[in-house]
Amino acid sequence: MAVLEFENVSKSFGEGAKRTEVLKDINLKVEEGEFLVLLGFSGTGKTTLINLMAGLEAPTKGKITYRGSPITGPGPERGVIFQNYSLMPWLTVNGNVSLAVDTMFPNLTKASRADKVAHYVKMVGLSHAATRRPAELSGGMRQRVNVARALAMDPEILLLDEPLSALDALTRANLADEIERIWDADKKTCVLITNDVDEAIILADRIIALNPDGTLGEEFTVSIPRPRERGEMNHHEGFKKLRAEITKHLMTVGIEAKVEGSRSLPNVTAIHNIPKAQADVKAKQSQRIDRYLEFSQLHKIYPTPKGPLTVVEDFDLKVDKGEFISLIGHSGCGKSTVLTMAAGLNDVSKGVINLDGRGVVGADPERAVVFQSPNLFPWLTAKENVAIGVDKVYPRASQAERQDVVEYYLERVGLADSMDKEACSMSNGMKQRVGIARAFALSPKLLLLDEPFGMLDSLTRWELQEVLMEVWDRTKVTAICVTHDVDEAILLADRVVMMTNGPQATIGKIVDVDLPRPRSRKALLEHPDYYAYRQDVLDFLEEYEHGAKPKPKSAKAIAAE
Repeated sequence: MAVLEFENVSKSFGEGAKRTEVLKDINLKVEEGEFLVLLGFSGTGKTTLINLMAGLEAPTKGKITYRGSPITGPGPERGVIFQNYSLMPWLTVNGNVSLAVDTMFPNLTKASRADKVAHYVKMVGLSHAATRRPAELSGGMRQRVNVARALAMDPEILLLDEPLSALDALTRANLADEIERIWDADKKTCVLITNDVDEAIILADRIIALNPDGTLGEEFTVSIPRPRERGEMNHHEGFKKLRAEITKHLMTVGIEAKVEGSRSLPNVTAIHNIPKAQADVKAKQSQRIDRYLEFSQLHKIYPTPKGPLTVVEDFDLKVDKGEFISLIGHSGCGKSTVLTMAAGLNDVSKGVINLDGRGVVGADPERAVVFQSPNLFPWLTAKENVAIGVDKVYPRASQAERQDVVEYYLERVGLADSMDKEACSMSNGMKQRVGIARAFALSPKLLLLDEPFGMLDSLTRWELQEVLMEVWDRTKVTAICVTHDVDEAILLADRVVMMTNGPQATIGKIVDVDLPRPRSRKALLEHPDYYAYRQDVLDFLEEYEHGAKPKPKSAKAIAAE
């Protein structure tokens, strides 16, 4: 039986010329006890759909019913968990959950209400933090309070609006498991909005993709038996097949409208690529250079009140010209520290980094960096933000040639129609495109990417990964990308370099990724070796999960693998 039903529902905002249609002709039935997942790119109307279910918005056209009765506003039978926590900062965990319990059970005794609060707090694993306030909790713990408070309303249906998107991968996985356990125990009907395909398959009975035009897209039934253990899914043929099908559909409807490049790149040379009679910075120490980029016995040591703290120790890596390296490991393993030392933004405590025969000393546009946040000047346009670096590194080029460089790379990252848009009016995805264009426009010897897509939703990340690969294929710049995303690491890299846990982090394992280029996500998911590489990286990360410090292999053993 359908608990929730949409009949020819459309939703628009604004009037006249400013009217925007967000959802069109939605016909949808949510069955009793079902776990339904709605999947789509940003801007496809996922949140509007959940708001309509919750009664927080009214349809412009059509009818929405709950158990046969029209939805006219919010109701306690529909519990909503939002992406943002919305907790009362002055109340403890127990206090926040009590708000719901006191509302729903006003006739119970104080002791009985306290028992109910304790029950829901325990259900989400926060009994140990019951007396803490939100400011004392991690993001994952705060979202658990949100879940407990929604459950305390004892709703018949749970509406989950990207409740996990702001969390790190491990916390996200743990909380997703928690939600599935609660759903399984109470057999509540659940509707989850997410942009993460793996999360959707792990949790759902049924997945519906939303199209960019606001209509419902393809529907996928998930027939994989429960429980669906994440580690085992990497070997499950049904999971792999469904993952490939959903990915193919999303890539087709959302990403593959590629920008046709009409501009050509002028024949100009960046200042750091002009041959010099004498190198202005000589390599430190008498070190033999046998690779384009070389990290030799690299250490980073910080002084602390308790004595020196070694964050990175004996990091040894040789990189060929034009090679793409992914650097992966758990939080705190020193990935970004290595990257900022390579950029010259962080002093080397011991050891040396050599690039193209010279020692790395200080920041230089020959080493371009794309950070998680692109750090644009908000009052400048996309074109003006990229031009700042271009004007400095092409001193022999004419103004028209420099402009051509700027416009070429902005077009390549899909911003041909937004070059004159100010950064302050751009989405996070658009800002990161400007950051990528700015880095490539410097024609660097080394491209350094520090979690460049970490602030973006999964599907926007896919889109920008495609952009990055397409531009990298044209330039073949030597690149290092720090990431915590296993699929991203394999998709981009020639080699995945895995770091042990910090402090005293070093290289624990290196995996050579022998997959054909140019690469696409669709093609990789269908390659027979892809999941073997994925398992190799997952096994390493699992070994070092929760701060474990297994004894790392020697550099000699790593090199021999």
